[in-house]
Amino acid sequence: MKIHQVAVQLFTLRDHLKTPADIAASLKKVRALGYQAVQVSGMGPIPESELVKICRDNGLTICATHEGSDKILNEPRQVAERLTKLNCKITAYPYPSNINLSSREAVTDLCRRLNAAGQILQAAGQTLCYHNHHHEFQRIAGKPVLEIIYAETDPRYLQGEPDTYWIQHGGGDPVAWCQRLHGRLPIIHLKDYTVSAESKVGFCEIGNGNLDWKRIIAAAEAAGCQWFAVEQDSCPGDPFDSLRQSFAYISANLCSK
Repeated sequence: MKIHQVAVQLFTLRDHLKTPADIAASLKKVRALGYQAVQVSGMGPIPESELVKICRDNGLTICATHEGSDKILNEPRQVAERLTKLNCKITAYPYPSNINLSSREAVTDLCRRLNAAGQILQAAGQTLCYHNHHHEFQRIAGKPVLEIIYAETDPRYLQGEPDTYWIQHGGGDPVAWCQRLHGRLPIIHLKDYTVSAESKVGFCEIGNGNLDWKRIIAAAEAAGCQWFAVEQDSCPGDPFDSLRQSFAYISANLCSK
């Protein structure tokens, strides 16, 4: 993994991205921390052209986005148009909103719709990925739902965006899932997993938790991963400080020179 492949998943900074002025100030801070790429998510309304200019002026690549779940399933052509405006090739279905993952019929229908949306994006030269939480580790007929989703979608139309924290929280193995998604893993969410003194699990900065990052990064790279997006759903204080800590750990311990 090279340092230019390390991105910020901007959902981490969602409270600092409400207005175009907020976005401009926050992205300047992101670049000052050392990051060279961002995944667009969690921000207030801003014209695509203005966002592109802000990123360009700060030397930031828009490596990927998250778009609304319903938008992807129901209006994939509009998603493709937005990605084109952002000069971006990758997006992800972020959350199975209003999908009953305990229903085999509902999961099968979701796979069909993801395939259909992904085919439209693929025709535009873009890639649709699936972002998991722990919900997809409930089992149907002895298999985790996430396994069914990847088995019943076409790799040409649906790739993976595994989230390391949520895989761990669901009882899965982040390394094994990187291996399972070989050739189907353009982007990964790096999110550490910790246990508090009160025995509660939670989010933390990369390197401050329990995940085996060297093995995870090696497995992701072997699978063909292009982008490594740092995300922290909640931070103990200033999220910029958490992103700074994560970047320092990654650059010192996980990046090849």
